[in-house]
Amino acid sequence: MPRPFRFGINMLALEGGSSWRRKSRHAEELGYDVLLVPDHLGAPAPFPALIAAAEATERPRVGTFVLNVGFWNPTLLAREVASADVLTDGRLELGLGTGYVRAEHDKAGLPWGSPGQRVAHLSRTIEELERLLGDPEQVPRPAQRPRPPLLIGGNGPRMLRLTARHAEIAAFTGGRQSPGKPEGVLELLPAEELAASVARYQEYAAERPEPAELNILVQQVLPTDDRRAVAREIAARGIGLDEDQVLEAPTLLIGTSAQMAEQLRERRERFGFSYITVLDPFLEAFAPVMEELKGT
Repeated sequence: MPRPFRFGINMLALEGGSSWRRKSRHAEELGYDVLLVPDHLGAPAPFPALIAAAEATERPRVGTFVLNVGFWNPTLLAREVASADVLTDGRLELGLGTGYVRAEHDKAGLPWGSPGQRVAHLSRTIEELERLLGDPEQVPRPAQRPRPPLLIGGNGPRMLRLTARHAEIAAFTGGRQSPGKPEGVLELLPAEELAASVARYQEYAAERPEPAELNILVQQVLPTDDRRAVAREIAARGIGLDEDQVLEAPTLLIGTSAQMAEQLRERRERFGFSYITVLDPFLEAFAPVMEELKGT
């Protein structure tokens, strides 16, 4: 039996405390299950933003999507995670990644490192977090034992092995570095390449005692009665996909609410994606799709 759908909203813009709380409550009213915050310069600081979102709401969980571990010292991060988990009454989900925007590291005066070095730092951070958060002498201790659920985002083989070993939630970005462009500029993966990443992950995760939840970040939600015309327009933007690939891409939803709901059912069947995250510009556009999928 397929895993039930779960829906997250990645909230990017902080304009004021009152508006942030209103948006959090509105997302709850629309039916979102998880309120998420990324970790980029120019975006809200993750932990205070999540604590405020949790205080303004009752039902949704809150989570980082995802922390750039290059910004964080593991010991200090453990304190932040435990404190945020306590202050949100055990509603925290911890998303971690290596970071992919070199310019942010340069601006912060932090080392960038090779892909292998960044993955190694993520691995060390996870191991230290598990040690510290699982220590009964740790103060403060997280509300969830032994730690909040862990989400890891990435697609490369090293990241997929790490995800299979440690994460309760495996997040697939559906993007890759765009050739010839600055580090951090992404293009979308076609469906067949994303399917290969999922298959590789499943191979690495074969020995897990419990299967992980699989997440996909949907980059755009585009209501329309003419899917082909919208796909043609998107393909012309040079995102790495042709018209037919745009229509199949798991990172895009195009069509009527019923059509988009059916796309998500098909992608859950093909890829295993049951946890769907959208970006907050599409907060309203995705709500009718969630309504179509309630109870499925």
